[in-house]
Amino acid sequence: MLDRIHRLLEEVEHFAAQSKEEVEEYRIRWLSKKGEISALFEDFRTVPGELKKEVGQKLNDLRTRAQDKINDLKERFESDKEKNKPEIDLSIPAYPASIAGGRHPLSLVRREIISIFSKLGFTVSDGNEIEDDWHNFTALNTPENHPARDMQDTFYVRQNPDMVLRTQTSSVQVHIMQNSKPPIRTISPGRVYRNEAISARAHCQFHQVEGLYIDEKVSFADLKATLLHFSREMFGAETKIRLRPSYFPFTEPSAEMDISCTICKGAGCNVCKHTGWVEILGCGMVDPQVLINCGIDEKKYKGFAFGMGIERITMLKYQVKDIRLFFENDIRFIKQFTAS
Repeated sequence: MLDRIHRLLEEVEHFAAQSKEEVEEYRIRWLSKKGEISALFEDFRTVPGELKKEVGQKLNDLRTRAQDKINDLKERFESDKEKNKPEIDLSIPAYPASIAGGRHPLSLVRREIISIFSKLGFTVSDGNEIEDDWHNFTALNTPENHPARDMQDTFYVRQNPDMVLRTQTSSVQVHIMQNSKPPIRTISPGRVYRNEAISARAHCQFHQVEGLYIDEKVSFADLKATLLHFSREMFGAETKIRLRPSYFPFTEPSAEMDISCTICKGAGCNVCKHTGWVEILGCGMVDPQVLINCGIDEKKYKGFAFGMGIERITMLKYQVKDIRLFFENDIRFIKQFTAS
């Protein structure tokens, strides 16, 4: 047993590997469960009692030296591998590095709408997305028993039933009329909420731009000219409009405005349901009662108002067929649009 220990000890001391693989090979040969040193420990049980102490010490010393030798050689090969690595220039940018960004399509269209009306002298007004009942409904001729107040249409704040998530940005115009004197010419872009089922054509949150113009001798002709200018600036100089009688609680008379289909150019297609026209907004002359509610002399001043969904305008401008795409943050969709 002692001769075998001395022989293995000399082999360990003189062992010099040429590769990491060779080190692993000798580790298995010496130190694995079926290795030579393990076999010596198995045979240790047969050593006479008077020799156990001496043999046990030499056997432990052999195992320790073999393990240290293997570890030293492994560390050497790992160190050599690191030294042979090519130097990395950390100042070189990663490749490929995409630093180009783009605005969300709703932001692009919102900015374009604001730009068009700003050139006509409209200012931009902003307001709270959580609004009280009076500004969101009552001041706009929507009485308490009106269907628009139903829980199916409106998100109410649980802690205060008198507060709602605004259903329209017209509430911002009420604040403006209360705190400003005519002439008033403003638009109110912002996010609104309605308790609707989400589908390709509808969502429980969307964006609106509401416009308001109040002054002396304002007429429906002024409204039509303003909306015609906007439509041609947004969709092209050949765009036509038509106004159809409609009903809104806060305007009288009221109308819905269609534009000639931007896809088929009025010839008829699936988007316009083969009519050649696509509805984009509602409008009308401000109801005198709304002016009274906001403290404006309805005998001296008149006004018009309009409101449009930014999603609807964006879908028409970029031919997007599903409104849900605007809210999914899919980078593949957003990358199709570039900031201008």
